[in-house]
Amino acid sequence: MKRQNQSSVVEFILLGFSKFPELQEPLFGVFLAVYLVTLMGNAIIIIIICLEQSLHVPMYLFLQNLSVVDVSFSAVIMPEMLVVLTREKTSISFVSCFAQMYFILFFGGTECFLLGAMAYDRFAAICHPLSYPMIMNKRVFVKLVMFSWVSGIMVATVQTTWVFSFPFCGPNEINHISCETPAVLELACADTFLFEIYAFTGTILIVMVPFVLILLSYIRILFAILRMPSATGRQKAFSTCASHLTSVTLFYGTANMTYLQPKSAYSPETKKLMSLSYSLLTPLLNPLIYSFRNSEMKRALMKLWRRRVDIHAF
Repeated sequence: MKRQNQSSVVEFILLGFSKFPELQEPLFGVFLAVYLVTLMGNAIIIIIICLEQSLHVPMYLFLQNLSVVDVSFSAVIMPEMLVVLTREKTSISFVSCFAQMYFILFFGGTECFLLGAMAYDRFAAICHPLSYPMIMNKRVFVKLVMFSWVSGIMVATVQTTWVFSFPFCGPNEINHISCETPAVLELACADTFLFEIYAFTGTILIVMVPFVLILLSYIRILFAILRMPSATGRQKAFSTCASHLTSVTLFYGTANMTYLQPKSAYSPETKKLMSLSYSLLTPLLNPLIYSFRNSEMKRALMKLWRRRVDIHAF
């Protein structure tokens, strides 16, 4: 009741790519294919790690958590985006919009911290191999995973509650593909200066700090790789690190550009492309970069496949 007294808006309109109607049909096909591949790739990783006992170690359990986050992140954004692409304008209720915002922040924040934890795990494994079992024991692993998920919940709860408290009494058209904070905030009928300071500070702590720690971890990892005696080992390790850093930079870089300046000078179309890069491309690329290039994951997949074939043969 309090919200209704403050806000006259009862629903929002997601514009998506309505300014380019000729692109909506081809984009629908592309995004649907990407969404299905993302779901399938991450689901395979989750199932393989669940079923294969030899993969129940921190590295792969972190990957499993990352896949759960990526599947959830995609599920929050992609179905609504596909609906938007089938219509000129798509309405979304006030409550549904803020629910979507909450889960975008929740899963996005969790992924930020989870990627940082995974970089620390690789740093410990490569730079301190002898003491790795003590550094990354079960208790430390559980604490890092719990910290990532709880931090995501806290970020989403504080930010969504604050945005939800603003009155919305004017235009209700969100020129974006989803109810992300910066796009919704532009419609608030109130002074949002304090919130923007909080958002800027929060982005530094939630996005920039883990990103810097990841870069420092990989710098140490690269120095450790350079000391490897085998040229083949160095080349393989360099290739893996380059892939990981590409994925991390894509996710953190575009998230930074979106959230560091809620009312930025970027055009709405540029903001949509940046949003797509971390909400669409990162969940698609993570299984390919972190898992399917991994020899142990490949062996586990083939082992489970042969087991399935043998069961059907009998």
